[in-house]
Amino acid sequence: MIDFAGAGIGFALMLAMMALGLHVAVVIFLTSVLGAVFYFGPDLLDTFATQLWAVMNSFILTAIPLFVLLGELLMRAGVTQRMYSGLSTWLGRLPGGLLHTNIGASGLFAAVSGSSVATAATIATVALPELRKRGYNERLVLGSIAAGATLGILIPPSVNLIIYGALTGTSIGQLFAAGIVPGLLLIGLFMLAIALISTLIPGMTGELDEPATFAQKMASLRHLVPPLSIFVVVMGSIYTGWATPTEAAAVGVIMAVGLAAMNKALSIQMLHSAFLSTVRTTAMILLIIIAAFYLKFIIGILGVPQAMTSFVAAMDLSPLEFIFVLVIFYLILGCFIETLSMMVGTIPIVFPLVLHMGLDPVWFGIFLVLMMELALITPPVGMNLFVVQGVRRTGSVIDVFYGIIPFVGVVLFAVGLIIAFPGIVTWLPYRMF
Repeated sequence: MIDFAGAGIGFALMLAMMALGLHVAVVIFLTSVLGAVFYFGPDLLDTFATQLWAVMNSFILTAIPLFVLLGELLMRAGVTQRMYSGLSTWLGRLPGGLLHTNIGASGLFAAVSGSSVATAATIATVALPELRKRGYNERLVLGSIAAGATLGILIPPSVNLIIYGALTGTSIGQLFAAGIVPGLLLIGLFMLAIALISTLIPGMTGELDEPATFAQKMASLRHLVPPLSIFVVVMGSIYTGWATPTEAAAVGVIMAVGLAAMNKALSIQMLHSAFLSTVRTTAMILLIIIAAFYLKFIIGILGVPQAMTSFVAAMDLSPLEFIFVLVIFYLILGCFIETLSMMVGTIPIVFPLVLHMGLDPVWFGIFLVLMMELALITPPVGMNLFVVQGVRRTGSVIDVFYGIIPFVGVVLFAVGLIIAFPGIVTWLPYRMF
């Protein structure tokens, strides 16, 4: 059985290899191999084939490529442009103008895509030209897009929540239900922050829309109905028990294809592009998951969870103190490690400690995703910051760093709220299931 020092050395080695820029799956698998060979000899590596089959034979993981494909189809079907236009009719006159539309459109697109990076790229492509033309403060614009896109991994269907559920054995349906209230809360907090900034610092927003008539607002709903319909059907079928997450994702894909046909965007070339992008994304995700499951297997037989649990027990931390340690741990880690690798690399080690402390696995899943959201928007390696800057193509990424500052504070405030009031997360899933 390994001791705490040995486990710490292995974890530090894994983080060091990631920091050097090696592929995440390679790093996790290599760490597993080194641990197996060093403590048990090369014969233990024969178990990899069994672990590989066990992971890839999991029905729940089939939902990942389907949800990725759903987002790709909607992005190419012209849904986002229409959705943004429809939301601007309703939100354009609020203090902050179209900045609220950035948040609302991100939340709505997140509800059907499950990807933060896809949300950032899509909303940035639609919003940046219009907001630049109207004279909005560009730093605040960039920050609102990068922050709003983080909703992609919180609001269901979230690929990250599926991965968390697969790695920990937590109900995907409960995790999806648990993400709804915090997701809506975060949308409200983002919009409140924008309204306060716009009110306290005049000139941050540019030309506002003309007030829309009631008839215009009603007419704009036709652009919001399609993505909302897909969300209701996909999530409703899961929550009512009519379909598993995988089956619900398949239904969503069929609806997205129909929507693309209605928008006259469906073609062989469009489908080929969507399928190719889906294969690339899914292959990357599943390769990391395979490596993470093998790491979980190796550290299990090495006794790492027991060693970590004994160490934490000796520190005599209360659950609240343990949570604050995790907040600091993930804040520091998120500044240097990509979110997916951070999640799959730490869950096998941290999750047994979470159970030892008596924390709710569903609550911890949402807490972990919120910390991943912070990692997406904290320099120097926040993925959303560079995606938005990549779409912008001019100026310096430092502008995005400055623009994101108030929104980092908002996410930290949301983390504090779910720590102080865990029912924000747990009320809905346990009410529904």
